[in-house]
Amino acid sequence: MVTESFLTLPQLELPSKGGSITVTAPSNIALVKYWGKSQGQIPRNASISFTLSNCFTKTTLGFTPFSEQSKAGQEMVNDLDDSNFEVFVDGLSKPDFAPKIATFFNRIEAYLPWIRSFQWRIDTENTFPHGSGIASSASGFAALAGALMELENSWSLDPLPPELWAQKTSFLARLGSGSASRSVLGPLMYWGTHPALPASSDLFACILDQEVHAVFIDYKDTILLVDQGEKEVSSTLGHNLMHDHPFANQRFDQAQDNLGKLLAVLACGDTHEFCRIVETEALSLHAMMMTSNPSYLLMKPNTLAIIEKVRIFRRANNVPVCFTLDAGANVHLLYPAKFTPQVMPWIQNELSGHCQAGQFIEDQVGQGVKKV
Repeated sequence: MVTESFLTLPQLELPSKGGSITVTAPSNIALVKYWGKSQGQIPRNASISFTLSNCFTKTTLGFTPFSEQSKAGQEMVNDLDDSNFEVFVDGLSKPDFAPKIATFFNRIEAYLPWIRSFQWRIDTENTFPHGSGIASSASGFAALAGALMELENSWSLDPLPPELWAQKTSFLARLGSGSASRSVLGPLMYWGTHPALPASSDLFACILDQEVHAVFIDYKDTILLVDQGEKEVSSTLGHNLMHDHPFANQRFDQAQDNLGKLLAVLACGDTHEFCRIVETEALSLHAMMMTSNPSYLLMKPNTLAIIEKVRIFRRANNVPVCFTLDAGANVHLLYPAKFTPQVMPWIQNELSGHCQAGQFIEDQVGQGVKKV
């Protein structure tokens, strides 16, 4: 499928009065990481992720039709800007979010041209700390894209079937944040072209519908909040650092190879090999940041302390618990749900002391965008 496929516009009956819609979209945690992209939000390697459940963004999208008198012709020649929308986070106006939203609206206008017909109010809130490396942009743009697509389908004379709806929603979410493409469905989503996945695309993420062992359908993710502040470097800047990185091509090859290996692991249920691949991917991502120019050290001393304790606990107890990291200091602990009685006391007694204010989030594999 090519980009033009989403340019086919449905027949719509746009409302004459304002209204609103509310959706939730979860964050996701990549098992094989995407780090580095080409123009147009195209990934340099394929990635695969667990969709989460408790870490989500709730977005209420309000719309008010513009009168013909107030907007006569003006919007058809100008880019969309913050005069077309307002952004509120946790009830507070956030004008500093406006440039990123404006960029997103301008990118998706060709696929949703009716967005010019309305004044928008975006009210959003997270169940987890914003900007601390728990993929808030992924859940945020997946929620916004999901809300827009719910509106389009509700006004369409020929609504899209679920599969095409999910593809277009993922396609739009990707234009806000690449990883947002993987938050539309669950429990496992892949994004980016890969030879082992014939349906794979750089334009949208797909649900992993090949054989997956039951152990991975009921997986836990306990997020250890080592640092709840804003991460040191934005994802956009981090991806840009890969353009001239001396090890970029080797990293892209490594990710493609690891994804192929992980697909076999997901099918057979080998949780120990799962741990090896996932941890390699996490450390490779941070190695790229540490060897970029300029370089960034995103892990904190407590991050390293947790990693060491994970390895010791796994060896001593033969429990397949592993760590992964996004572009920040917080640690995601992944483990099969059946080991929760062994893992949770250890987290509470040994690991929580390495967390800011002793805080951690208990999460698990989830299902994607939901209309409230």
